[in-house]
Amino acid sequence: MLKVEGLFTEYPNEHGQVVKAAQDVSFTIDEGRLFTLLGPSGCGKTTTLRSIAGLERPRAGEISVNGSVVYSASRGIFVAPNRRGFGMVFQSYAIWPHMTVYRNAAFPLEVGPRKLRSPQIRERVMRTLHAVQLDHLADREATKLSGGQQQRLALARALVMEPILLLLDEPLSNLDAKLREKMRFELKRLQRELRITTVYVTHDQSEALALSHQIAVMNDGRIQQIGTPREIYERPASRFVADFVGNSNFVDGSVISGADGRYRVRTEIGDVSVDGAPPLRIDDRVALSVRPEDVELTETRPAGDNVWEGRVEQKVFLGEAVDFQVKVGPRTLLSRRHPTLRTKVGEPIFVQLNPEKCTVLTTA
Repeated sequence: MLKVEGLFTEYPNEHGQVVKAAQDVSFTIDEGRLFTLLGPSGCGKTTTLRSIAGLERPRAGEISVNGSVVYSASRGIFVAPNRRGFGMVFQSYAIWPHMTVYRNAAFPLEVGPRKLRSPQIRERVMRTLHAVQLDHLADREATKLSGGQQQRLALARALVMEPILLLLDEPLSNLDAKLREKMRFELKRLQRELRITTVYVTHDQSEALALSHQIAVMNDGRIQQIGTPREIYERPASRFVADFVGNSNFVDGSVISGADGRYRVRTEIGDVSVDGAPPLRIDDRVALSVRPEDVELTETRPAGDNVWEGRVEQKVFLGEAVDFQVKVGPRTLLSRRHPTLRTKVGEPIFVQLNPEKCTVLTTA
């Protein structure tokens, strides 16, 4: 189990100004789980990962793994990176070009503190290469591997040490879109099979949703929300989270009636019924977040609440779906529907919002 408590990491930039990279970062990861730090560039996610690895020295906080403290500001503990027993894969794989696949994977064992005999090294290396499906390429020169194979070799080199914690810093960002999608499945399979506690850093929300057991969304050095992928996507805690993780429609309004999670909100597109909202008071200013796939479109008026007539402004065919931009009053809403809906641009259409799918975000 990894436990990070009250982590503050700061450093001077090229102008001598203090960059507050990680501010009061705290989270716990259960053994065998994959935990993702997700956020835009400069939000502090890589600094947090490097602090866990021991490549950055935080100003305050504590980091422990399986009850063993590797960093504590208050107790003056700082375990060197090479003594923490963690595996790490960077954005650039740093494969040694003059070595074969086997030698690349074996190198950490040959220079590591634990002295293993050649048969022991070979058994462990081949077992690890088999796990990443590279055992049949053991004698190939590393430079002759594809991008995806190099990524798996970098993983093998980290895994061969049998680390208690695996740290991955944007390991798929150098791959093309199709290969990146394929490698997500490979990573997920590998992590589930080996059950290695993993911290994964990415700015790609699709990657985070696909891979993670839990996600911490970061911005400006602070964690904005921690939850499962479904919780983060379906119930974002703030406008930033809703906007950063996937697409969302935002409609501002004020509460006009209701209690106990069920409210009526007056907005520029009309009065909207919402269900499952946090405690609110009459006249509270709120923002409603509705995902495009939750904006229902029909050519005949449906029964129920939250129905308005709109007009199709634009639509984009995506193959498996069609994105509609629909004008409702002064607002344009984005809806993602099945291609069987063929309403033309300029034609009228009915919009319906499910009260349970309208996430209420309080505003200052």
